[in-house]
Amino acid sequence: MKRKPDYSIGDVCKITGVSQKQLRSWEGKYIPYPDRVVCGERAYRRYSEKQISIIKLIKGYLDQGYTLRAAAEKSKSTKGGASE
Repeated sequence: MKRKPDYSIGDVCKITGVSQKQLRSWEGKYIPYPDRVVCGERAYRRYSEKQISIIKLIKGYLDQGYTLRAAAEKSKSTKGGASE
């Protein structure tokens, strides 16, 4: 079985230009919760390519001057931006 690629929160920040603090605050409200990988007592966020595409869309709309809420709504209506 082929494993789908996933990315750490740091990787997602580098790819999208969105800070870790922003990503954490958007979880559950504007983007789907990322999967968690538990290692010992720690849990690490792992983002899918689909989640990254949603984050990129939201960031693009924010850069155009949309509010966060409007950017998130617009990304949902964009092809490929539907929540998981």
